[in-house]
Amino acid sequence: MDPRTPVLVAAGQINQRDDAQIEPVDLVAAAAREAADPTVLQAIDAIRVVNLLSWRYRDPGLLLGQRIGARNPSTYYTGVGGNTPQSLVNQACLDIQQGRAEVVLLAGGETWRNRKRMQANGIKPHWTRQGEDVAVPPGAEDEVPMSSPAEERIGLLLPSHVYPLFEQALRISRGESVADHQRRVAELWSRFSAVAADNPQAWVREARSAEEIGQAGPDNRMISWPYPKLMNSNNMVNQAAVVILCSAEKAAALQIPRDQWVFPYAGTDSHDTYSVAERHELHRSPAIRIAGRRALELAGVGVDDLAHIDVYSCFPSAVQVAAGELGLATDDPQRPLTVTGGLTFAGGPWNNYVMHSIATMAGLLRDDPAAYGLITANGGFLTKHSFGVYSATPPPAAFRWEDVQSEVDREPTRTAVVEWEGEGTVESWTTPFDRDGRPEKAFLAVRTPDDSRAMAVIDDAEAAAVTVAEDIAGAKVRVHADGRATLS
Repeated sequence: MDPRTPVLVAAGQINQRDDAQIEPVDLVAAAAREAADPTVLQAIDAIRVVNLLSWRYRDPGLLLGQRIGARNPSTYYTGVGGNTPQSLVNQACLDIQQGRAEVVLLAGGETWRNRKRMQANGIKPHWTRQGEDVAVPPGAEDEVPMSSPAEERIGLLLPSHVYPLFEQALRISRGESVADHQRRVAELWSRFSAVAADNPQAWVREARSAEEIGQAGPDNRMISWPYPKLMNSNNMVNQAAVVILCSAEKAAALQIPRDQWVFPYAGTDSHDTYSVAERHELHRSPAIRIAGRRALELAGVGVDDLAHIDVYSCFPSAVQVAAGELGLATDDPQRPLTVTGGLTFAGGPWNNYVMHSIATMAGLLRDDPAAYGLITANGGFLTKHSFGVYSATPPPAAFRWEDVQSEVDREPTRTAVVEWEGEGTVESWTTPFDRDGRPEKAFLAVRTPDDSRAMAVIDDAEAAAVTVAEDIAGAKVRVHADGRATLS
């Protein structure tokens, strides 16, 4: 084996459920100590942290290194996006392979539950603040906008509004009735909850029936039609996860047992058009299709060879789009599309969920060393994508990675018109609800007569209620110059 072969040698996950007001960096440090002994932690020469939302640090990697006893590691702090944990693995493998790093700690965590509880009780967190003298590490400069004027002018800015728009597009593309579609998606999410029930690291370890998930009610209020709460990512968690990678040579020097080694075989990264309004089809993702399939090709693995899969699962539409692009069945009882239970049930710690899925995947592969696993990661509005193929069996070739963006960029897009006025047809829609269970408004994707796309909003609550009571797919709609819409 090439001594520079990158190896995943340790992973740790932490759920903090008590009332302690622990801050994010301390929870992450606990996950690191859960992952590895002090000898390994002291050997870390690079710490790369996924963007945190519970608290603002200038350089969380610096604090983390101090807490775990790492000796002067370089630090990196990512921008926002659920794709970042797998992207960090891909980059760490390249750095290890090419001699730029020896032992790399990838880390992230959120104490969002603590933060919101303290806020509700009028408690101001006295968590660590770094002074202006602490340099901001590289990474955040990679941030890119996730919306365009077409979405911004109507206020279509939240994932909980955009992903159900994709869901309606999926239903319409399949020719399903609203009832049949809701039943099928609820069954998919019920299977995810069953995986979480068997995952000791999941936040919610309770299998839910399709009826419980799909039916809106007092404990499962509608967020944005057709998604009730149990079809949304659960960010009210205190969770941290870390992954440690090093070269095979260094792993041997640190006396890490071979049965703990997991090998990243290949990875890819790409993104779809940043503007949702410019997507060619709202139920498709060229970047997932191209980057996902290329990762498998680079690894020399076929879809049917995969024993363990974790598809990014912030909302059901994300899973269905990815499964469709990769040729994965969503209803195979022998191969569920999650190893954790997904972001609703295992927990959705903002940008760091995939660190948990990688850590869980590593444990499964250690127990099943001949198997292959696939990780998919998604950031933005089904926008930024990263993929990784893993196995505990040594790879037949060196780790391979590609940025396939040039191929994705050749895929067709759709013209988005911003200040358009006229009559079009409803392509897809979603209807946000208030906390009292009433429709507030409806966001629409509208096809214009020349097959461009306009984004519009029905801002009258009574008119918005019609979009829940009736299937308005293909209905005529009048769009005004300010983006407001009325059904014809």
